[in-house]
Amino acid sequence: MTADAVPFWFDRALRVPSEKGDLQVAGANIHYEAWGDDDRPGVVLVHGSNAHLEWWRFVAPFLADNLRVVALDSSGNGSSGWRERYSGDVFAEEVMAVADAAIAQPKPFLVGHSFGGFVALQAGYGHGERLGGIVFVDFTVMPPEAHFEWGGRAQKEGKKPRRTRVYDSLEAALGRFRLLPEQPVRHPAVMDWIARNSLRPVEGGWTWKFDPTLFDHLEMGGGQRDQFLAMPCRSALIVGEDSEDEGVLGASHMAEITNNRLPIVTMPGTHHHMMFEEPLALAMALKGILLSWVQEE
Repeated sequence: MTADAVPFWFDRALRVPSEKGDLQVAGANIHYEAWGDDDRPGVVLVHGSNAHLEWWRFVAPFLADNLRVVALDSSGNGSSGWRERYSGDVFAEEVMAVADAAIAQPKPFLVGHSFGGFVALQAGYGHGERLGGIVFVDFTVMPPEAHFEWGGRAQKEGKKPRRTRVYDSLEAALGRFRLLPEQPVRHPAVMDWIARNSLRPVEGGWTWKFDPTLFDHLEMGGGQRDQFLAMPCRSALIVGEDSEDEGVLGASHMAEITNNRLPIVTMPGTHHHMMFEEPLALAMALKGILLSWVQEE
C-alpha cells in the first residue's frame, strides 16, 4: 500500500455507530464519545497533551465488539471546556465521572496515552479500587531522582499566559499541524482527519482547540513511581519500538520495580503516536490485555 492510499480501516472505523455526550465536572463541560453496548465491560481511553478524543478514532471502534468503549476530551482540550488552573486530581475526576456516566458495568479499565498515562495514574492512585486495571501507552514512571518537572512554568519562570496563533485560513492552519514528537506520516488521510479535528473557527480565522495555559500551573510531581506502586489495581504497559518520546524511558525501571511481573508489550515499527500508524495492532494488543483481565474476575 502506498503512503497516499487510504487504509481499509479508515472508513470502516468512521462507519461504526457511536454516542456523544457531555457532563459537568468541577465547573467545566467535559465532552465524550462512546462505542459498543453498555452491557459489556467498559474501558475509558485517555488522550495525551494538546490532543483530543480523535486520537482514538481508529482504535475505539475495533474494541467495541467486546467492550463498551468511551473516549473523552479532557478539560482544556478538544470540545471540552477550559479551566483557570488544571491538576492531576481534576483530570482524574473527569475520567471517573465519564466512566460513571457512560459505562454501566462496574470496575472499568483505563487506557492512557502519553500525558493521558499520567492522568490514568492519578485515577489509579486515587480511585484504583473502583477500576479493573490500567494500560499505560508510551507513558512510564521514573525514579524520583530522575524526575524532570516540565509543568508549572508560569510560576517557576514568570511566564505570561500564551495564546494560540490565529491563521487566516483553514488551509494555512492545516499546513502548520505537527505531532509532538514528530514522526513519519504513514497515513496522510489520518493526519488530515486529526488536524481538522484539532482546529476551531474564531474571529479572524482558525486556531487550535487546546488551552495553551494548561501547563502553566500544573505540576506532575516526582512521586509518580510511588503512586504507581501504591495503585490497588492491575496495570500493563505498551510502548512504541521507535518512539522518541521521553515517556518510554522508564520501561525498564517499571519492569525492575515490579519484579518483571508488569506485562510490557512493544509495538514493532511504531512511534509515539502509534494509533496513527498501526491502530488495528494497538487495538488487538489492548483487547488481549483487557479481555484477559475480564476472565480473571
